[in-house]
Amino acid sequence: MNQEIYHLAVELRHELHAHPELSHRESRTKARLMEFLRQHSTRLELVDQGAWFYAAYRAGTDKPSVAFRADFDAVAVEDLCPVDYVSRTPGVGHKCGHDGHSATLAALALEIDREGADKNVFFLFQHAEETGDGAKECTALLKRERVDEIFGFHNRPGLPLGMVQVLDGCVYCASEGMILSFEGTPSHASMPELGRNPAFAIAEMVLALKELTDPAKYQGLVLATVIQLDVGEPAFGIQAGKGRLLLTIRGELEQELDRLREALRALAEEKARQYGLKLEISFRDVFPATCSHPSSNEKLRRCCRELGIPCREMPAPFRSSEDFGFYTREIPGAFFEIGGGPGGDLHTVEMNFNDEIIPVAVKLYRRLIEIC
Repeated sequence: MNQEIYHLAVELRHELHAHPELSHRESRTKARLMEFLRQHSTRLELVDQGAWFYAAYRAGTDKPSVAFRADFDAVAVEDLCPVDYVSRTPGVGHKCGHDGHSATLAALALEIDREGADKNVFFLFQHAEETGDGAKECTALLKRERVDEIFGFHNRPGLPLGMVQVLDGCVYCASEGMILSFEGTPSHASMPELGRNPAFAIAEMVLALKELTDPAKYQGLVLATVIQLDVGEPAFGIQAGKGRLLLTIRGELEQELDRLREALRALAEEKARQYGLKLEISFRDVFPATCSHPSSNEKLRRCCRELGIPCREMPAPFRSSEDFGFYTREIPGAFFEIGGGPGGDLHTVEMNFNDEIIPVAVKLYRRLIEIC
C-alpha cells in the first residue's frame, strides 16, 4: 500500500475517533470524509445523498461495476482508550470500529484515484448502521449506478491480526426490536378487581418465552431476549393500567424469525383478550440476515490465496446483526471479517480499531477490483 496514503488514512481515522457521532447525527463525520476525498483526489466524483454519500471512479459505461461499503456511525459507549485521540464526546465512542472502516475505504478510494482501474468503482460511505436504517436507504445506489457486486468487511478484535474470516450464506443473524404495549384500566391499589392490570399478561408472556423459542421447533438459531419490562408508575396507591414488554428477537434464518414473531403476536393477542386489554405492537432496529453469496466469497478466498493473506471459514454465523444484508438481498456480494489482533471487544470501553488492518483491507479490495 502507498505509505503516504496509509499515513493520511491513519490521521483521518484518529480524527474520526476523537469526534464520534451517533446514528442519524453524523453530519460532522460525513462532511469530514467528503472534505478529505476532495482534498486528496482528482478523478473521483462525490455524490452527496443527504445523510450519506458515495465516491465514484468511472472507467466507462461498458465496464463492470463493483461497490465497497463502509459505515461511519458510533455507539453510546464511553471511550476509555489511553490514546491522545480519545473521544471528546462524553458517552459516545467509536467502539465498533466504524472510524476504521471509513478510513480504510477512503484510503482505497485515493489509491484507485491515483492508479486507476478497469472497472467502475463505487465507494459507499453509509450512515446509521447501528440502528439498521442506513443500508436500507443506501441500496438506491445499486440500481442508480447498475452495480454488479458489493463487498464490505468488519474488524474483529481477538481474531489474529490480518486474518480474513468468511462464511457462505448467513454471516450475521436477522433481528428486530419488538415492542408489545398493553393498556388496561388503573384503579385504587386497594381494589384491584375494579381495574385491568397488564402486569399479568406481560408476566405470562415472559414465562412463555422459553417454550416459544425451544430449539427443537426451529431450524438454526432463534432467540427472544427480554430488554425491558415497564409496568405502571411508582405510586403505591394506584394499580398499573399500562405496561410494555420490549424484546429483541433474532434468527439465523429469516423465515424462522418470521415464525417466532407471529407466535409472539398470537400469544400477545390471546393475553390481551384474556385480560381485557388493548394491544399495540411496533418494531424498531430491524435488521435482515446478512448473507454472503458463495460466488463472491470464492473471489475473496482466491484473493487471499494469491496475496498470502490467511483465510478461514467461520464456524457459525454471528448472533449479532449487521445491515449489510439489505445490499446482498439486491445483488451478489459478500461481507467478511478481518482480524484486529488482541484488544477490547466490540462495543466495550477499551475497543480501538487497529490501524494495521487498513493495508490488509486495501490490498484485498484492490485485488477484488481486478478480478471482479
